[in-house]
Amino acid sequence: MKNELTTEQVNQYQENGFLVIEDFLSADELASWRSALTEAVSKRGGDKLPGRKDIPDQNDPEDKSYYNNVFDQLINLWQDNEKMREIMLDERLGKMAATLAGVNGIRIWHDQALIKKPWANPTSWHLDTPYWSFSDRNAISIWVALDDATYENGCLFFIPGSHKKTTYENPGIGKNMGVIFDVYPEFKNTKSVAAPMKAGSCSFHNGLTIHGAHANMTPGFRRAMTCAYMPDGNVFNGTQNILTDAQFAKLKVGDPMNDDAQNPLLYSSK
Repeated sequence: MKNELTTEQVNQYQENGFLVIEDFLSADELASWRSALTEAVSKRGGDKLPGRKDIPDQNDPEDKSYYNNVFDQLINLWQDNEKMREIMLDERLGKMAATLAGVNGIRIWHDQALIKKPWANPTSWHLDTPYWSFSDRNAISIWVALDDATYENGCLFFIPGSHKKTTYENPGIGKNMGVIFDVYPEFKNTKSVAAPMKAGSCSFHNGLTIHGAHANMTPGFRRAMTCAYMPDGNVFNGTQNILTDAQFAKLKVGDPMNDDAQNPLLYSSK
């Protein structure tokens, strides 16, 4: 794993809100991640979360069938698959995320397999952090390509620097690719940056960086394994997101988000 970061990479991330790392995984590591994903997805049986078919819908309600053909989304595979648990709880990933985000400690918010099936719809421009149960401008995600992510099958695109000005307003992922610019018109004329990646490469991005992805215009799959990270010390903002009904019922706005069983601390410099 290419887990050592240079000062230049950290500065690039903090300036642009994203960073691409080529050849992040070795060939053997890529094979292990692919094997773990195949096993975990098969075991999950289509459920988005362990024991749950779906999460509260926060996307465009007008056409759920459109969103369902954007990607297959399976969350917290680390919680019910040992191979994925070993991968996701790697302290090296936590240290990278903390270093790029500029925070002392980092917790898993959730992992997420994002699988664009053949002929899948584009992923419209959106933000990540507004979906989550905490609000932090330094939240960060890793996105690891398990297949080549190309212009043809749905590579990522980013709006550089957008994380410095966006807020927690988010129109969700729907049919309209550019609806987010109704909320953030200052970025409507900003040139986007494409991030095609060979399998085994990765990107990191801030949860408030505007990003999206092409449609899959091929008969093949575009698999990615991602993980969203929460800076340590965050509190509950009132949004349920991935929390179970029982967890949600116990929390009050302002309560600390420090449940090590749900959100393990991966790394702390303290």
